[in-house]
Amino acid sequence: MYFFMTKKIFKLALPNIASNITIPLLGLVDTALMGHLDALDYLGAIALGSMIFNMVYWSLGFLRMGTVGFTAQAFGSKDNTQINLIFQRGILLALALGIIVIAIHPWLIEFGINFTTSGAGVKYFAADYVRIRIWAAPAGLLIMVFSGWFLGMQNAIYPMIIAIVANVFNIMLSFIFVYYLDMKSAGAALGTLIAQYLSLAVAILLFRKKYKYLWQKIEMAKLLNLSEMKSFFKVNSDIFIRTLGIIFVISFFTIKSANISDGILAVNSILFQFFLFYTFMLDGFANAAEALTGEYIGLKNLVNLKKSVKSNFLLGLAFSIVFSLVYFFFGNNLIQLLTNNNEVIKLAKPLMLWIVIMPLISFPAFILDGIFIGATASKSLRNAMIISVIFFFIPAYYLLPFKGTERLWIAFLIFLVARGFTLSLVLKKNIYLKYTN
Repeated sequence: MYFFMTKKIFKLALPNIASNITIPLLGLVDTALMGHLDALDYLGAIALGSMIFNMVYWSLGFLRMGTVGFTAQAFGSKDNTQINLIFQRGILLALALGIIVIAIHPWLIEFGINFTTSGAGVKYFAADYVRIRIWAAPAGLLIMVFSGWFLGMQNAIYPMIIAIVANVFNIMLSFIFVYYLDMKSAGAALGTLIAQYLSLAVAILLFRKKYKYLWQKIEMAKLLNLSEMKSFFKVNSDIFIRTLGIIFVISFFTIKSANISDGILAVNSILFQFFLFYTFMLDGFANAAEALTGEYIGLKNLVNLKKSVKSNFLLGLAFSIVFSLVYFFFGNNLIQLLTNNNEVIKLAKPLMLWIVIMPLISFPAFILDGIFIGATASKSLRNAMIISVIFFFIPAYYLLPFKGTERLWIAFLIFLVARGFTLSLVLKKNIYLKYTN
């Protein structure tokens, strides 16, 4: 039976890994393109600009995560009406939020960029990057809903296709704009903008190809059903708060790096790509956990739910060991692929120890995240994040006897361990007992 469960997890996880890997590859390509230009200002600009978009997209990540959980549970209980309503609610909310993000982007720039002590050049190019890329917000948010809905329908292939299309075009266009048209950081932003709308068009075509029969006429009375809307917004607001915790930690990390020096900002922006690359790949198993947890809760099948959790943990552990070994043996070579700046390479090498350790101690947090999202157990996610930030990350940064960027990395790793630990404490009570009775 465990072999069957492992096979089912791989069937969902592998396409998700393939699609997720394109996301950090996008960041890696942008970083590499800027890292090989003459001035460090462009690399710092991408780091700050990306921080702003991380704030936006991660804070609104409930559009995907909430959609997965609700859709998977409706899929498990074979409720086509709810499957359609969940999709329509997500689409309308994504459109509204996309328009709002564009409207407030001058304040996002003011808050995100001027909050640091980076040089004038870094701030100028970062603001330019944001002003261009912000117009992709509606497309980016709609893609979250499509991808989450497809995954909830146990279809991991379509999100993979969408992500690959987006990132292949992004890489090609950014390379052309940056090098052939000499647009520097603005070229990277324009490449992302065009690629996002191309991938949205692909998402719509895929939906019409396979799921057109599920689409029902929009009925506002059903769509705005008070009881269902209350549950929808409750889960999404909890996930929003949980994601704000992640945004706070990563923004804190970036801002503190920038306040040390532009060189440290450049170093940490490169090293952070190692973390993102690992997490987006591990998220393939977390995404599988989301889909399977939601389905088995919809079926009220406690036996298979427990087996899927155990299998996901074992696969996550094996995956993390492989990554730690790769980073241990080839980390320095990977740094040199991302930049040829000798100052950055010299500063980065001593910090590779934390990158090697990171996969082994952080994987429980990501697997458990997927399990709780699939169960729409949003309150537990919210509370675990608040505890991890307030009682672990912040005290670790300010109280540990380390200096500079080492203190940042150690506090960050403690935060990752705390997330996994706090969620594991409530797994039985808030998943096994609550959602299968």
